[in-house]
Amino acid sequence: MYTEITKIIECGLSKDSARVAMYAKLLAEKYEADGEKKMSAKIRSLLDSNIKKNSLITEQFLNLPVDNETRLSIADILSPEINTTELILSNSVQEAVKEFVEVIEHKEKFMALGIEIHNSLLLYGPPGCGKTSLAKYIAKSIQLPIIIARLDSMISSLLGNTSKNIRKLFEFADNKPCILFLDEFDAIAKNRKDQNEQGELKRVINSLLQNIDDFLANGNILIAATNHQELLDDAIWRRFEKVIFIDRPGLAEKKGLINSLISKFANSLTKSDVEKMALMLDNLSYSEIKKVINGSITKSVINNRNEFNLVDVVYGYFQYQHSNEYTEEELVRFLSENNISQKEIAKFIGTSIRQIRNSLNLK
Repeated sequence: MYTEITKIIECGLSKDSARVAMYAKLLAEKYEADGEKKMSAKIRSLLDSNIKKNSLITEQFLNLPVDNETRLSIADILSPEINTTELILSNSVQEAVKEFVEVIEHKEKFMALGIEIHNSLLLYGPPGCGKTSLAKYIAKSIQLPIIIARLDSMISSLLGNTSKNIRKLFEFADNKPCILFLDEFDAIAKNRKDQNEQGELKRVINSLLQNIDDFLANGNILIAATNHQELLDDAIWRRFEKVIFIDRPGLAEKKGLINSLISKFANSLTKSDVEKMALMLDNLSYSEIKKVINGSITKSVINNRNEFNLVDVVYGYFQYQHSNEYTEEELVRFLSENNISQKEIAKFIGTSIRQIRNSLNLK
């Protein structure tokens, strides 16, 4: 019961009316099961009133499917109006996404021409590179709610329950104006040839394939994402009309992301500084770069600095790599190797230039 109350508060604060209604319905059911019929009736009355005067999203997605064993929801719903994440994507990914969206927006033309299309997209690549954010961005672009599968609830320890949950999920999303999103897809779509997998999991994949086929045949939209594409069953790949590799950001994307992150805060960073930062943050994912930059900004604010600069970011990256396990000499060398002058290092650490030179073994 406390879980539902907490979720209602969280969803209310984020203005997600669909999920507020969903968790309120679960709360009403629990009150009724506990004998609190008046409270249950009051909640249901409020829900009925809201449905009559509110959006179709709330009405259509109120009865989310649940796992029979745990009674936990096997899906979450996000309304398109609250998907506001800004994305920095490579040109090739932008073009691929644009094409996918345009095909959906012009599906009537394809139907009139007798061209069969499947609105299915598989996103794969390293973790932290924006696959989930991209799925939400697509939902916002075509103004559809997104149903996000909760694989932690879907996968059951009871024989046959996982396949039942998969069917429930697809039947729930079928013929509704929405996008069905399967994140961490490899958890239920592993290769059937894998000798380590048991027969039950192989049956799960067969069920998944059948449900995908039926779902797409009805003109629905399916997006899946995985960090471990090598684990996917061969037949899974054939179910997706479009496949997009989401890689770690290149130099241009890193500079774009950095500029976006620092634009809201006072800073003394030049174009040259941003270039240095992008080169320094080599081979990092989008989420890792955000952690470094936001961590640097946070420390600057905590220390009552009016603005942050290149030293803050280099130091933030050093801390991200080493946590608290480093010596002052190691820090000094790292700052120096990343184009921070001895004078700036001394001021930042709060020591003399002579001490900095000693740490660098300079006479």
